[in-house]
Amino acid sequence: MSKSSKIGSKDLARSPEAECDARTWAEAQHIATGYRIQIERHDRLGFVGTALELPDVYADGETAQECYDATIEVLSLSVATMFEDGEEPPEGRAKRTFQVNIRLTGREKHFLSTKAKQMGFATLSDFIRTSTLDYASVKSENRR
Repeated sequence: MSKSSKIGSKDLARSPEAECDARTWAEAQHIATGYRIQIERHDRLGFVGTALELPDVYADGETAQECYDATIEVLSLSVATMFEDGEEPPEGRAKRTFQVNIRLTGREKHFLSTKAKQMGFATLSDFIRTSTLDYASVKSENRR
């Protein structure tokens, strides 16, 4: 599965559980349900949902509940695929227990806050964490 995935509620006819073992699927569902889901109304699709932790994975549904269910399903499938590919999926919000403080100038904070909002991040912390982890992942991949 590519990092950018889309699934609609009508596409869930095939069983994701059949594509991986039960233990992997259960762990993937557990992780996916810890993600922060965003659902927005869409003119053509009804509702579209994604998670802050995996913003390139999204789903749609005619109702908000169908969209939520489809979003959890596709997030679970994405996490299961990451496990099978030897990748580490992002952790959900509930598992973050450590804090790191950084100092910024007023100008730096304003610039980063503006970029975070433009990119759809709820908080500056989410933006900095995601950007830093993405950057570090790319750098570590380039060294292999």
